[in-house]
Amino acid sequence: MTKKQKKMLKRIIVSAVLMIGIAFLPVEGIWRFLLYLIPYLIVGYDILKKAGKGILNRQVFDENFLMAIATVGAMIIGVTKTGDYVDAIAVMWLYQLGELFQSYAVGKSRKNISELMDIRPDYANIEKEGKIVQVSPEEVSCGTVIIVNPGEKVPIDGIVVDGLSTLNTSALTGESLPRDVKCGDEIISGCINMTGVLKVKTTKEFGESTVSKILDLVENASSRKSQTEDFISKFAKYYTPIVCYCALALAVLPPMFRHLVLSLPADFSDWIYRALTFLVISCPCALVISIPLSFFAGIGGASKEGILVKGSNYLEALSKTEYVVLDKTGTLTQGVFEVTEVHHNTIDKEKLIEYAALAESASSHPISKSIRKLYGKEMDYSRIGTIQEISGEGVVADVDGKRIAVGNLKLMQREGLSVEKCHSTGTIIYMSIEKEYVGHLVISDVLKSTSKEAIEALKKIGVQKAVMLTGDAKTVAEQVAEKLQLDMVYSELLPGDKVTKVEELLLHKPKKSCLAFVGDGINDAPVLSRADIGIAMGAMGSDAAIEAADIVLMDDDPMKIAKAIKISRKCMRIVYQNIIFAIGIKVICLVLGALGIANMWLAIFADVGVMVLAVLNAIRTLFVKKL
Repeated sequence: MTKKQKKMLKRIIVSAVLMIGIAFLPVEGIWRFLLYLIPYLIVGYDILKKAGKGILNRQVFDENFLMAIATVGAMIIGVTKTGDYVDAIAVMWLYQLGELFQSYAVGKSRKNISELMDIRPDYANIEKEGKIVQVSPEEVSCGTVIIVNPGEKVPIDGIVVDGLSTLNTSALTGESLPRDVKCGDEIISGCINMTGVLKVKTTKEFGESTVSKILDLVENASSRKSQTEDFISKFAKYYTPIVCYCALALAVLPPMFRHLVLSLPADFSDWIYRALTFLVISCPCALVISIPLSFFAGIGGASKEGILVKGSNYLEALSKTEYVVLDKTGTLTQGVFEVTEVHHNTIDKEKLIEYAALAESASSHPISKSIRKLYGKEMDYSRIGTIQEISGEGVVADVDGKRIAVGNLKLMQREGLSVEKCHSTGTIIYMSIEKEYVGHLVISDVLKSTSKEAIEALKKIGVQKAVMLTGDAKTVAEQVAEKLQLDMVYSELLPGDKVTKVEELLLHKPKKSCLAFVGDGINDAPVLSRADIGIAMGAMGSDAAIEAADIVLMDDDPMKIAKAIKISRKCMRIVYQNIIFAIGIKVICLVLGALGIANMWLAIFADVGVMVLAVLNAIRTLFVKKL
């Protein structure tokens, strides 16, 4: 509990003890009123104060006003007629107890999220004049060598330049399995160094690092409200003044009708009591608290699984997903390419590999890395002139003064060349020197171990179509699609073609449903932005993914796609349960209150009881079952 919550609990306990104690004192009249006023003010002075401020600021109609007018009215009825003040104090007492419980529940949710996302580094170690100095991460410039000791968080993204260690990435990915790192490996901020001392050369400033972007994403998630939350906010805005005017009418019109038309006693005190009960019942706390809390807890539950949702609007949209469109490389496959075959014509095998590696020396594409890995020698950059990368086709480079083209069939056609058809399964990378075809390399990618299970999980939860889009060759794409039992596959696509295909699928999907695109977040930013929901897969450290995607999966496990959809659907079920339950109970109790059947105690249940039950239900979204 926070200091503020403990203080409120003390006030509630003191007020309850005084209320019970005064009941046994033999005092009547004004003295009895003054004694009961003490526990009433102890427990409710802040509500009265807030209501007064609201009136002065012309923001009258809120729950503080409702509680204040109802309890003050009940105290006045006690003075003028019944002599009973317990109802008024009990209403305020139970309302504050409900508010305390709600505050604790929200705090617990926030604590769970902050613990899961406890990745903000406190300092960075740098070496100055032979000594290790701790500085603020914001002060470290790009290219600085920092030292990360065992047990410390990696403060800034970088490359290991010295040392061997094991990293705990669970705060980022939800994955408990540690990751080994060595010299030359890229590491991201937010991980915890577990074993050896690491020297890391920073590749970004702190403000641009992974940890900063993730923290900003989580902190701003609550600002993006869902349609349901917007509806509840508008509902409360109009609902509260309407019920206040209804309560006023209930207090005035029936007694005047009795007196003027029926010639019966007006009995104002009875109708005022009914109106006050009506006000207490009408307080919309259960809705305005539990609905945002349900979404907040849903985002927290997803964070625990390494799924970062940018806002409750995306969580709501994800629950309607019926089409899931997936990129192949890095999403369904490991994205770790290896050259499995080299077929050469008019050039030696070693020379073909050497020229291909030099031409691909500037590219960060996994295929380019696999070619350089096969070459295995240090690059002589003095031999390389201009390099032109052609999107979706390959590269054309000047090596040793010769025009080297390395890429797919489209690039060879651009060069005006015909090539030999290769019957091997894999990605075929063709090569020409001075516009003469010299051979090709066969590069294969491997399916992730959970890809088949992930597609099965999607179909199990009711996703209508699982579609794959890839720039890879048709034979490779169809082979992957057959293994995974995908519904549709489109191959040999440029980045722009992927957007076109997604737009076509958007036209054919069921109305009011959503299409989610899952990609690696680096090359697929346009498609991530165009889909109803963009999900970035395995996007740790990817600026493009965090910017373009609506949901970021912090590891590369495709099983998380189905889990994210299940979390969103559970969250929405709980939201609708709370709306139906809260409004249903309110309507029944409002009718009973207007008829004089419901007393102040039933009013308390309709307000505080419903709120507590709705909050308890909302908290269930924090807990995620395994698939």
